[in-house]
Amino acid sequence: MTQQQITILLAIIAVVIVSVALSFVLTRKRRSQRLRERFGPEYDRVVRKERGVRRAEEVLEIRAKRRQKFVISPLEPAISSDFTERWRVVQTQFVDDPKGSVSEADQLVSEVMKARGYPMADFEQRADDLSVDYPILVENYRIAHDIALRHKKGEASTEDLRKAMVHYRSLFEELIELSLPERKEARG
Repeated sequence: MTQQQITILLAIIAVVIVSVALSFVLTRKRRSQRLRERFGPEYDRVVRKERGVRRAEEVLEIRAKRRQKFVISPLEPAISSDFTERWRVVQTQFVDDPKGSVSEADQLVSEVMKARGYPMADFEQRADDLSVDYPILVENYRIAHDIALRHKKGEASTEDLRKAMVHYRSLFEELIELSLPERKEARG
């Protein structure tokens, strides 16, 4: 092999290596962008929790794959109407019994999730599952649940309980829709 042939061969190898590296970087960047758009604020929360982008993205992709296995169905109109009436009663009772209303709101949201087809594991797993379809509203769920837990310890004020009800209501209203939701993607 001549010196010129060796030089050409090394140049080709270098181009291939650079192309592969560039392809890898661009693929990872597109993956990150896709997940960031899909999960919005949940993406940032998971990155902080996992202390790194690579691990966070693995976690989010595992969530999305897990969610694909669920059969999420719209509620029948009569069931939706029943849940809506129960929600109205829970909200009405807030004035006289804020603590009881928040507990009932938490339970009612769980019942709607179950009726739609979400598995009823522990809270963190439910929130993770919900984050795939409702990446923005899942934060409402987390905040409301946190307030409910603080309430059980006697650490939540009536104003905190009111905020919990507002957070539960936003999630409840999305879950109760009669049709399958278009997944609420986060924006920016």
